[in-house]
Amino acid sequence: QMRLVESGGALVQPGGSLRLSCAASGFTLDNYAIGWFRQVPGKEREGVSCINNRDGRTVYGDSVKGRFTNSRDNAKNTMYLQMNSLKPEDSAVYYCATSLYNDCRSTVATDFGSWGQGTRVTVSS
Repeated sequence: QMRLVESGGALVQPGGSLRLSCAASGFTLDNYAIGWFRQVPGKEREGVSCINNRDGRTVYGDSVKGRFTNSRDNAKNTMYLQMNSLKPEDSAVYYCATSLYNDCRSTVATDFGSWGQGTRVTVSS
């Protein structure tokens, strides 16, 4: 059974940094394109980034470009989202998921599956 588990969410001050983890079990993470999403109450799930498994290239949402970075540790079957220069508007529950197309042609949530349970990030002073 494919399973993703997010962790690393916390309360952090504006301007701070945080690294989220997305650990996979039941499948090899490197064989899939993986997306990060975030959601706040009352809003749709927003695509944050997507990393292609074939070439490692990553697509970032405009709101996080230059601040967030994806990386993989294939030995740990885990993907990371390094978040720097955090802003209060980055506060959300963050999720990782597998692309149903197995590429990053789309960062729409309905094109992804095997969702984790999410990890909460709060950016506040």
